[in-house]
Amino acid sequence: MNNPFENAASKRPAETVAYDPNNLLDSLIEKLNLKNDAALSRALEVAPPVISKIRHRRLPVGASLLIRMHEVSDLTIRELRVLMGDRRDKFRISDKQFKPKSGSAAGAFNND
Repeated sequence: MNNPFENAASKRPAETVAYDPNNLLDSLIEKLNLKNDAALSRALEVAPPVISKIRHRRLPVGASLLIRMHEVSDLTIRELRVLMGDRRDKFRISDKQFKPKSGSAAGAFNND
C-alpha cells in the first residue's frame, strides 16, 4: 500500500524545512556568553515568554526583535537571517500594506 503522507516532508519547499529559529537563539546565547533563554531575554530586553514562543514557533521573529538582536550581538541582519534559516535575498512587503482601507477612519471622528 502507498502511504500518501510518507514523503510529505520531502515535497516541502526548502525554505520551510530550513527555517529554524532555535539555531538563531542558540547562536546568540553562545555569542553573548549567556547561560539560558532567560539571560537572552534580559539581554534583548524582552519578556521571557517571547523567547519561549519563538522557540516553539508560535511567534515569528519580528523586525524590531531582529534589529535588537543586531544591536546586542553586532551580527548583521543578513547574518541573523541566515542563522534563522531565511535564505531569501530580499524581503518584499506587499503593496496592500500601504494602501488605505476603503471607508477610512478619517470621517469616523466627525462629530458635526
